[in-house]
Amino acid sequence: MWLKPEEVLLKNALKLWVTEKSNDYFVLQRRRGYGEDSGGLTGKLPGTRGCPCSSTILDNKKTSDEEDPERLREAVLRFERLFGLPQREKLVTYFSCSYWRGRVPNQGWIYLSTNFLCFYSYMLGNEVKLVYPWDEVSRLERTSSVLLAESIRVCVRGEDHFFSMLLRLQQTYLIMQQLADYAIVRFFNKETFNAEHPLANPLHVTQRALEIHARNQSFRAFFRLPQEENLCEVYESFLWVPFSHVNTLGKICVSENYLCFASQDGSQCHLIIPLWEVFSVELPDRSSRALTVCLRGKRALRFSEVRDFERLAATIRRKCRTAGSPQHFISNPDEEGVMVGQSQAVSTEALMNVFHPHDAENLDPKMLKERMKEQSWQIHFAEYGRGTGMFCTKKTRDLIVRGVPETLRGELWMLFSGAVHDMTSHPGYYGRLLEECMGSSSLACDEIERDLHRSLPEHPAFQSDTGISALRRVLTAYAHRNPKIGYCQAMNILTSVLLLYAKEEEAFWLLVAVCERMLPDYFNRRIIGALVDQAVFEELIREHLTQLTEHMTDLSFFSSVSLSWFLTLFISVLPIESAVNVVDCFFYDGIKAILQLGLAVLDYNIDNLLCCHDDAEAVTVLNRFFDSVTNKDSPLPVTVQQASATANDKSVQKVDISNLIKEAYEKYGDIRTEEVENMRKRNKLYVIQTLEDTTKQNVLRVVAQDVKFSAAQLDELYMLFKRQHFVSCYWSVCSPALQNHDPSLPYLDQYQLDQSQFSSLFNLLQPWTTHTHARSLARSAFRLLDENGDGLLNFKDFICGLDILYNKSFTEKLTFLFKLHLQPDSAEDGVIRKCPERGRAKVDLQEYLKQWQEDLLRREENIKDLPRINQVQFIGLTKTLYGVFHGDEEEESLYRAVARVTSLLLRMEEVGRKLQESSLQKTPQSTPTSTAQPETETLAEGEGDQPESPVSQQETAPSHSDITPTSTSRPSTPTSSPTGTSSPVLDTPTDTPSSPSKVRDGDWSFSFEQILASLLNELSVVRFFERAIDTDSLIAHARKNQLKDAH
Repeated sequence: MWLKPEEVLLKNALKLWVTEKSNDYFVLQRRRGYGEDSGGLTGKLPGTRGCPCSSTILDNKKTSDEEDPERLREAVLRFERLFGLPQREKLVTYFSCSYWRGRVPNQGWIYLSTNFLCFYSYMLGNEVKLVYPWDEVSRLERTSSVLLAESIRVCVRGEDHFFSMLLRLQQTYLIMQQLADYAIVRFFNKETFNAEHPLANPLHVTQRALEIHARNQSFRAFFRLPQEENLCEVYESFLWVPFSHVNTLGKICVSENYLCFASQDGSQCHLIIPLWEVFSVELPDRSSRALTVCLRGKRALRFSEVRDFERLAATIRRKCRTAGSPQHFISNPDEEGVMVGQSQAVSTEALMNVFHPHDAENLDPKMLKERMKEQSWQIHFAEYGRGTGMFCTKKTRDLIVRGVPETLRGELWMLFSGAVHDMTSHPGYYGRLLEECMGSSSLACDEIERDLHRSLPEHPAFQSDTGISALRRVLTAYAHRNPKIGYCQAMNILTSVLLLYAKEEEAFWLLVAVCERMLPDYFNRRIIGALVDQAVFEELIREHLTQLTEHMTDLSFFSSVSLSWFLTLFISVLPIESAVNVVDCFFYDGIKAILQLGLAVLDYNIDNLLCCHDDAEAVTVLNRFFDSVTNKDSPLPVTVQQASATANDKSVQKVDISNLIKEAYEKYGDIRTEEVENMRKRNKLYVIQTLEDTTKQNVLRVVAQDVKFSAAQLDELYMLFKRQHFVSCYWSVCSPALQNHDPSLPYLDQYQLDQSQFSSLFNLLQPWTTHTHARSLARSAFRLLDENGDGLLNFKDFICGLDILYNKSFTEKLTFLFKLHLQPDSAEDGVIRKCPERGRAKVDLQEYLKQWQEDLLRREENIKDLPRINQVQFIGLTKTLYGVFHGDEEEESLYRAVARVTSLLLRMEEVGRKLQESSLQKTPQSTPTSTAQPETETLAEGEGDQPESPVSQQETAPSHSDITPTSTSRPSTPTSSPTGTSSPVLDTPTDTPSSPSKVRDGDWSFSFEQILASLLNELSVVRFFERAIDTDSLIAHARKNQLKDAH
């Protein structure tokens, strides 16, 4: 009986199906209450699970919401109404569930949008509303307990949240995982996310788009195909396997240029056929729904029981006509068609063939074993095929574990890594790259030159210009191809090994496969990928080596000591003749092979590790073990092998690398690639948030000594600052803020706000009532705090400005407001004048010292050094004060105080002018004065043509010294003056040449000391600015309204 379950609110309704039988690939379930006594299949539901291309990934079924768009529209309206997020925020899907607060469940709805995880519940007058951004999620996993049968645990900023009673728990979990991963990649991983990403536009993210993206990623990862390939169609069928004479059940996967098959019966058989190798498709037997795919080289594949076999045949025929190019069919007969489409721009041999040519007449026992290996592989090729069309089975893995022959290593590395597909798809690409980057200079090139002679220095190939030049070309070409990664340490060690067994162009494509597909995010500034795999390794240690876990409470030691194992694939800790066997397994099984070997190494030394008392002893044990690892079957001469310190010590027990790898596969071969990938996704969130927490702690430690905020307040303000950085990125494809986020920069500069972002946050946090001039005030504050003029503010700049307004004295607050109005308007306000890749530039120590000296001088600044404020600026300051006082309970008295101070300052200025005029009349004018007179008269004449300013219009009312304004836009009214005439002589001191704007003849100006002395006499003003500010309430208000402000 097939059911279409609806979402219900009963816990027991979740147990609709009971599992009867299951294995790694299938599960047989029956509906509860049906089929218990009968032996038939009544009420039973068979399904698959755990196969390489699982049905959850390859299904093309529509979701219920896509089938019922009306329900989705209602949910979108409800989502917008409940959470008040901007309309640009796109709801992806929603589910009914329970949120557990303590031991009490709150039944409601979980809403999953592009940038937020939201939940709403309202039961019995109790409202629960949650809104958490995906970029703050640190843990996301399925859990179970005594109280909760199955639930999803979400950890945000150290707080756990549990959601249960989900009818479609696995589907919900997968979507949450995809959205969290999307946010992590988009916001924190600039190396892999760009405008060409399939989900680059957040406004176009849907549940369907997420599923397609995940399906394509899984497809490419399993078959090691280029990034351009996407899964187009999937068919279930049987494939006739000639070497075992059976039909194997599996799935046919068709992409733009490849026809792939993966078994689902446990035989671990998979096959990749480039469509340009297909020359015909036949339909021999319609009754069995079969079709035959004929390949070049007199080979054919027979598929049967294909449900829509005619459509599959038509698809293959159509794609064969469009797939590939003529260059793809040109093959090198010497390589039997394995290396096709190779560019002739660089033609070199593998370095091992140059410095250690294969001697066919050598009858050494090791060489005889090597020939036996070669013969075994030749038999395998004859039976299973060779090149891209080879069947990969359990027997293939067994041959890999035993070791690959020296002569076949480069060919098999290219095949199993998928690099052969990349090179075939891009003929001549490597040669063009070399031409483009020839003679170029960059930081990456300098780093490459520094490390060239550190790459396998003992090997003869890298003691000559031949090997060094090839290594330089490959690394430089890759840095030019992928400037976001450029060059990172450990790439030189890996590339040098690749060049030993592969041609130069092949080594380049192998490096591309490793850096961009097999070890994602390993080779960047923060080595995120390596740290993620360290976390996976710790998890596997807890699961498989319980003795070690019980002995060592902190497993982070193994993460630090094993980092080089993962970054260099054990090349840095094992002799080269042993390390290449590890690389063989890596190219076939991926990171799973490295994890297995790491577990085997710890297991082999577990007794010695349990006796260690500290980390130093454990490191010594592991180093001694690696020194004892040998490769007894290696045909390399002694001059090439890397002899260890214990090579001649007979008391040390030797460990053969082949036996160690074999043991790793026997003990830990049941670790499935799908499990590893799931653990990677789960731990990536934790690793990213750990790095972000480290950044936060370092920033707060630097800032805390300069401000008076508490630690908790600083933490909250930092999160507000960081979220403001992301708010502008949530709904934008190419946000300038996102482009300027660079994790390679110093901690303080990793997150910076531009003028627009700063204005929004400043207006939320300023301690005074928002007034009509809030926008201009925020602009002035931004210009004042942006001391280096790059158009960006870091957290220290921001928090120091905020600290003045919250915690400083009356004098310091008034100084800040005074400086705000000295800032000149600029046409380039809001323009970012820093390169997004500024973190990659060379460090200028002279510039750092200069900036440090300027910071010291700035701290010694005195109020006497401040320039005078002119007429326009003083009017602006007066308006700001009126705006600051607006809405206060003492508003009227504060207005009167400002009016009195303004009138007093103007009278003082007028008295000063009269005294100066009288002194000038008594002093005879000298020649320099008379020569300067025409300029003064010219200025005065120029002013006479201008309309009368608001201030001069008021100067005819000297008796209005107690004018009280009645609106916030009236600050220009109290600027009365005792006289209606202006003196042509300026009262600007000669020691203030740095004044930002020149004072015109006839204008008046004030010094800061005059303004301060006048305001100190007004107790109401002093009390207002000295009043304690409720920082926590303002932070809570900003946190609540930050997203609303983004509308």
